[in-house]
Amino acid sequence: MASFDKRGKTWQFTVSRMINGKYKPIRKGGFKTKKEAQVAASEVELELQKGVAPKLKPISLYEYFDNWYKVFKFDVVNSTKTHYVYTLNTIEKYFGHIPIQQISKEEYQKFLNMFGETHAKETADKINGHIRGAVREAIDEGIIRIDFTRNAKVIGKVPAKKKSEKYLNYVDSELLLKELKSNLSKGLGYYLLLLALTTGLRYGELVGLTHKDFDFKNNTLSINKTWGYNKKMHEGFGPTKNPQSERIIKVDKVTMTIFEDLFNMLADNENELVFYSPTSKYKVISNTNTNKLLRAILNKLNIKPITVHGLRHTHASVLLYKRNSIHYVSERLGHADIETTLKDYTHVIKELREEDEKVMTDTFEQMLSG
Repeated sequence: MASFDKRGKTWQFTVSRMINGKYKPIRKGGFKTKKEAQVAASEVELELQKGVAPKLKPISLYEYFDNWYKVFKFDVVNSTKTHYVYTLNTIEKYFGHIPIQQISKEEYQKFLNMFGETHAKETADKINGHIRGAVREAIDEGIIRIDFTRNAKVIGKVPAKKKSEKYLNYVDSELLLKELKSNLSKGLGYYLLLLALTTGLRYGELVGLTHKDFDFKNNTLSINKTWGYNKKMHEGFGPTKNPQSERIIKVDKVTMTIFEDLFNMLADNENELVFYSPTSKYKVISNTNTNKLLRAILNKLNIKPITVHGLRHTHASVLLYKRNSIHYVSERLGHADIETTLKDYTHVIKELREEDEKVMTDTFEQMLSG
């Protein structure tokens, strides 16, 4: 049986409980109305009937998120871990050490609104996704009972980089490939850019490739590790971004022949790295220099510059443009799930949908006119 008392401007409930013949009530205050206290008390009584010990000790969202990502995201690469640390710092900046049990849907929406005023929607989406994952875990643990992130609206008023600026269209990508192929003798950077475009690999996956990852008999490439190419990453070899990123992909014969010929010219190195650079701090071709090279090549071709990571987007966009299934593209890119692929390439899918609709209308118009 629960009793209720008003203390100042808030209400407190007391739920009777006996443990080993001793009276040990459960008390909790801070409720704005008596009704809120009654609802909370009812939930506690229901849990006690089920034999579940209620977790009523306050814990801040900051403290909970810090522990959550370290326990459940322990296997992510360092570059991804920095995103969780960014979210943690954002939580501390806005919520401080307010108990997670005291955060309402209204308060959380106010946070998203404020954050969106000075950030791009893409960044706000990532922050919201991180917090939502932690909140769902807190609900499963019985720490909170309401998902205050549910149906939250994410905004972003800072313009994000347009998708069209992140990848090349089919014609421009073909021009770039021909330019790279005809200038391979100028350096290893040209080989790296060519492989980035024909495989869609992440930069860490590219520089982590070794000779044994190339299967010239079956024209396949094994992606099972990365290489730390900046100070935010692990040193030397490390894991892929996620378990789905460990994959074997098919590569076109021309690209594989190019690399088979290259291997006959490369000098040996301790780790058998393909893109080894003895003068580089991280022993591989630097991301900065590769981006400079790509920018110079694209300027020469009068193509609007993109980054090396943009070649990954270009690879995927070309495949979708050529009607490869979204499931195949997702698997080839090593995405954690197909939702990531759908979100990243909505622009291409929308364009293809418009083409599909035209094919549909043309088809039935021809049938009806025949």
